[in-house]
Amino acid sequence: MSPPLNKRENNEDGLTSFSKGENDKEDKFEDAYESIPAATTMDLISSLEECTTGLYLFLNNRFSDAIHLIYPWSKNSMYHSLIYGILMVVKAFLTFDPQEIEIGMTATKEALRTCNSFRRKSRMMSFSRLVNKQGINAIKEEELHAEVCYAACLILKSTVTFIQDDSVLRFLKSGINVGLSYQIYKDCQRVLTQIPNYQSKTHRHLVGGIKFGLGVFNLILSLVPPKTLKLLNVVGYSGNREVGLTLLHESASESHINNILSVLTLFFYYNYISVAFGVEKSHSSAVKNLSLIYLQQFPNCVILKFFHARFTMLKAYFKHAQLTLEECIFIQNEWKQVHHLCYWELMWCHIFLLDWKQAYHYAELLFQHSRWSKAIYSFAKASLLAVLPSDFVKSVSEDMSSLFLNVDNLRIRILGTSVPIEKFVAEKGQRYATTAGWFTAQPILELMYAWSGFRVMSKKLELISTWLSIIDKGGELLRENLSKEHGTDDISLLNLLKGLCLKYLGKYSMAKHYFNHVIQKEKLLKHDHYLVPYSYYELGILYYLKGDYASAIKNLENIKNYKDYSMEARLQFRAHIALEQIAKEK
Repeated sequence: MSPPLNKRENNEDGLTSFSKGENDKEDKFEDAYESIPAATTMDLISSLEECTTGLYLFLNNRFSDAIHLIYPWSKNSMYHSLIYGILMVVKAFLTFDPQEIEIGMTATKEALRTCNSFRRKSRMMSFSRLVNKQGINAIKEEELHAEVCYAACLILKSTVTFIQDDSVLRFLKSGINVGLSYQIYKDCQRVLTQIPNYQSKTHRHLVGGIKFGLGVFNLILSLVPPKTLKLLNVVGYSGNREVGLTLLHESASESHINNILSVLTLFFYYNYISVAFGVEKSHSSAVKNLSLIYLQQFPNCVILKFFHARFTMLKAYFKHAQLTLEECIFIQNEWKQVHHLCYWELMWCHIFLLDWKQAYHYAELLFQHSRWSKAIYSFAKASLLAVLPSDFVKSVSEDMSSLFLNVDNLRIRILGTSVPIEKFVAEKGQRYATTAGWFTAQPILELMYAWSGFRVMSKKLELISTWLSIIDKGGELLRENLSKEHGTDDISLLNLLKGLCLKYLGKYSMAKHYFNHVIQKEKLLKHDHYLVPYSYYELGILYYLKGDYASAIKNLENIKNYKDYSMEARLQFRAHIALEQIAKEK
């Protein structure tokens, strides 16, 4: 770890660092004195040092201390304004409270104004062109830092806009900000390539910030289908996922103020984005090593421990993950919203292990305390009540049908439209509340598929086999009294899930049979039209895993023939990413 902050020692550049090779001989941060002295002056070097101190406080769960240290200079220092904006946006996302979201938006607007005040006042040409014509002395290094901070603030503002404002106009303006931010990062990168031997006390922070920004952009743009990029006004740009991940890994492994942001971005990508949208390949061991390295530096950091628990879940060590998640809950109480992250993952751990009562306990905690999606929490509660014993259902005084029906009333809207997954569970809630003929585990099975639950379980083959037995039993029950209205849809759902389980068990020929069976029933489906394009996707991935790229591409391309089905955008993202991956490997 870096030198103890109570001594305010500096490294050779005069800056505190996150360097990971220094922690053996140094004191624990927690032993530093409780009151961090307020700075009386603030130049670029001092601001980087104090903001690094703020991030250390954050990583030691001293969230209020971090905010109180950063805020006083947030209107006079570009890095203070950026870090304060980041902290406020993180808090807004954790709470989903309208007041906190408004505070986050105000902080990002102030940060933009502050960073803009440090930018070059008159700009007739890009920095890279100016340097090319007049040399590096044509610009000040502080102006480059201001550009990088301003670009980051643009993304922050776009992020808050996305959850705050429901107008299409604001969405398009947000897209303009995204495009401008990307252009700024690219321009700054070109400047650095023109001055390869240029060094200063703050140079590494500039390089790290650009690597972080371009890494994030390459990663995001590589995930987004071209049609969506047009909506975001980033036409003409494309992302390279490998380049993005490489830049983020480099940024995370180097000593500068943005390295922890790079680490958290990588953790989020590998733990969630890759699981929800990526093809089924093993994750990089490098990111797991990063997790262990940073946990050694910050052993009590609740955010790092949470991601470590998620990594453990993806290895299918669910009981071990439960212990770590429970530790995360007890380790801090200042930001109780972090508990909600843990409740959500604990709910899924218990679902995977068929521990319905404990899963219901966490679903209830989420419904009572979290604002993220009460619609999904209500559906989860109802789905769990369907599989719980009747005496337990009576003891909690909850009505399953009422919970299912209420899902539709609890939906939120973003950009004036429903959240696709909430729309999906609302439609399913109506169905399960108003019809008979479905078997008890059917709602939880459908929710598991929607949240990539089978993929999370895929490393634990005995669990996959257990759930396959539940699916087989459900098929038998449905066929005993097949519903005329929903029978074909219900059996097709189970065939899709059965094919999925068989794929994870390595029984590719049998899995292919069940996926094709769903596709053959396309014209007989009355409600669940999403089952056919999703079966094409699962079939395409199966062929990809077998190395039959031609058949994989054919099935994935077939998805483009389908419109207006549940969770359509999600599948388009998945198919786009899979086709891109196949194109690289061919």
